[in-house]
Amino acid sequence: MRLTDQDRARVATAVAAAEANTSGEIVTVLARRSDDYADVALQWAALAMLLVLALLAWQPWPIEWLHSRMIDPWAQTVPAHWYLTAALVVSALTFLIVRVALAKDALRIALAPGSTKTRRVHARALTLFRTAAEKRTTGSTGVLLYLSLAEHRAEILADSAIHSRVTPEIWGAAMAALLAEVKHGRVAEGMAAAVAQIGIVLAEHFPRAADDVNELPDRLIEL
Repeated sequence: MRLTDQDRARVATAVAAAEANTSGEIVTVLARRSDDYADVALQWAALAMLLVLALLAWQPWPIEWLHSRMIDPWAQTVPAHWYLTAALVVSALTFLIVRVALAKDALRIALAPGSTKTRRVHARALTLFRTAAEKRTTGSTGVLLYLSLAEHRAEILADSAIHSRVTPEIWGAAMAALLAEVKHGRVAEGMAAAVAQIGIVLAEHFPRAADDVNELPDRLIEL
């Protein structure tokens, strides 16, 4: 999902408008994905390999059929080393086929457990928050709005001064505004709507001071 310059400007304008009434600072981040989930691909490939081995242990006739067609059609029994060799080859091929198939980002992310995606989106958001917003303002009033498209998940993280006054449940309206637009493909509109809701909360608890300055950039950060 690509944003136009108009989309970026819409988000930046929303941030500026929200910060006009508060001393809080809002940082917006849009990520294509939060992790490459390479370990998930390996886990599925290993699971497929073990499943194939289990099937061969349960029904070894495919190995026996191959032995009769390729090695000795008159043999009454199949040597043990043939079972082991065939199982090794089949399991290795299975691992490689699944690993190559999961080279596609969309399939790999789709097969990642929901709880894994939630944890990794949160971890990435927390890392970015510590880098771009946490304690970057005079009054520790930074807020990060993070949207990860591939996982269909978003996070709102607030600096210490805000967190001490505002419970996480308060951000529900902002999250609802974001998701209502994003699920229809309107990412910029969703982020702008969420920013407006965040601004309302910040204005209530941290009204803008006369000498307030813009300490963090208003532009949308894309990863």
